[in-house]
Amino acid sequence: MSMKHRLRAAVKSDVPLILELIRALAEFEKLQHEVVATEFALEAQLFGAKPSAEVLICELSDDETGKQNETASAWTGAGFALFFTSFSTFLAKPGIYLEDLFIKPEFRSHGLGQKMLQALAQIALERDCGRLEWSVLDWNVRARKFYEDLGAKPMEEWTVHRVTGPALKTLAQN
Repeated sequence: MSMKHRLRAAVKSDVPLILELIRALAEFEKLQHEVVATEFALEAQLFGAKPSAEVLICELSDDETGKQNETASAWTGAGFALFFTSFSTFLAKPGIYLEDLFIKPEFRSHGLGQKMLQALAQIALERDCGRLEWSVLDWNVRARKFYEDLGAKPMEEWTVHRVTGPALKTLAQN
């Protein structure tokens, strides 16, 4: 039996799968307590009047015939990449910021993460973007090596800063 894969743009009916994958990512990162996303919120932000981000879905199919079966029931959600448009003032070009890339642990080491990054790089080139970038947790040495082996360069002199929750409200009011 051969394992087939496909990458496709998410559609509204994928929202439950996307939330499942977000929760699995949070569990992997030991950040389950930070997930407050709901299907309703994801649907509004990803498929509403003014989408904030896009999602690529990675699916697998066990297909003994070698023919691609396109029925939804034949495919299993294996991972996702959530991304949005950023902008580089220095390049005067848009970029793609990859917020999350996650492949379920049981489907890793089959090249799916690389396929998803290749697809994102193709999207970036099609959209005349100047770069594709993302953040990696310091402790995730396996991911850091994987990305560096693909040619990604860590931005050692940059530190991400974040304002959320009450601190965001306080900053907005001052």
